[in-house]
Amino acid sequence: IASIFAFATCGGFKGQTEIQVSCPPTITENKTITATFGYPFRLNEASFQPPPGVNICDVNWKSYVLIGDYSSSAQFYVTFAVFVFLYCIAALLLYVGYTSLYLDSRKLPMIDFVVTLVATFLWLVSTSAWAKALTDIKIATGHNIVQELSPCKKKEILCYFGSVTSMGSLNVSVIFGFLNMILWGGNAWFVYKETSLHSPSNTSAPHSQGGIPPPTGI
Repeated sequence: IASIFAFATCGGFKGQTEIQVSCPPTITENKTITATFGYPFRLNEASFQPPPGVNICDVNWKSYVLIGDYSSSAQFYVTFAVFVFLYCIAALLLYVGYTSLYLDSRKLPMIDFVVTLVATFLWLVSTSAWAKALTDIKIATGHNIVQELSPCKKKEILCYFGSVTSMGSLNVSVIFGFLNMILWGGNAWFVYKETSLHSPSNTSAPHSQGGIPPPTGI
């Protein structure tokens, strides 16, 4: 369930950022241009769009885009979360349907333990990378875009930052990423208890007791 929330809150995001533009005395009232972005957050493909049929300050705003490509971090995070979800389904079927096979085998618990440790580490890596990318996305779609747009650097064009879609769901995706890391890290202990590392073979028990075994019978 936690992995579902992780990839759903990130992969389903759509938003836009707005800029108010005017160029007195030609256009005295502010006109809005917008740039729409979303998963996988290739901001360098999100161009600005003026209102249909409106020429704002004789600038081809569609040729200007946001800055940055954060698709690698976002796709790594979402793809890994999806694979974890599928692995959880397969593990649940094994635990419920083939419990005796799992308990009688020495390899399956060990494989499960290793996969759990790897998953915990990858949750840390993927979530940290996505959290850093999200911070950069907020900067790239925030007030700084006014300073980066070439037309806004001209004296005759006045640009003001308007608004940007709330990224609360993306913050939630980061929280669920670290929550998954904690869950998998805690689960590693329970899986470890099923392995031979926690319950070593009893073949060495007589050797550890020392002394001479008592005679059998009288």
